[in-house]
Amino acid sequence: MTEYERSRTMPAQPEQVFDQAANVSQLDAWLPHELHVRAADPPAVTVHEDRTDQDTAALLRAERDQMRIEWGTREQGSYAGWLQIAGIGGGASEVTVHLSFFEDSHDPGERAALAALDESLHRLEEQVRMRVDNAAG
Repeated sequence: MTEYERSRTMPAQPEQVFDQAANVSQLDAWLPHELHVRAADPPAVTVHEDRTDQDTAALLRAERDQMRIEWGTREQGSYAGWLQIAGIGGGASEVTVHLSFFEDSHDPGERAALAALDESLHRLEEQVRMRVDNAAG
């Protein structure tokens, strides 16, 4: 098993970050560009990966009371992940995203995985900023 993790501070309350991150219809706005999630029968979702042009049955659970989102493949059990949001005061949040690959064939390698996590957190921060700015103005 291989695991990767990244964190980023975001200038928003944990609830605002969670609401953006957990919105299934807007996951494509912050997930890696090659992944697309469609809601099936929640918590069931389908993940389409452009690289392989395949759909994979997965689960996505969002627990607002814990400020946590968890996901993973259903049948294959090839990967899982979570996103945790914690308030750090001053209207900011620390967002941590973690990936676990249980099969080497699904592990993109450290450089690619960490770059994808960093990019996803950056894109999530942009989405949260737009949401907060629109709410304020």
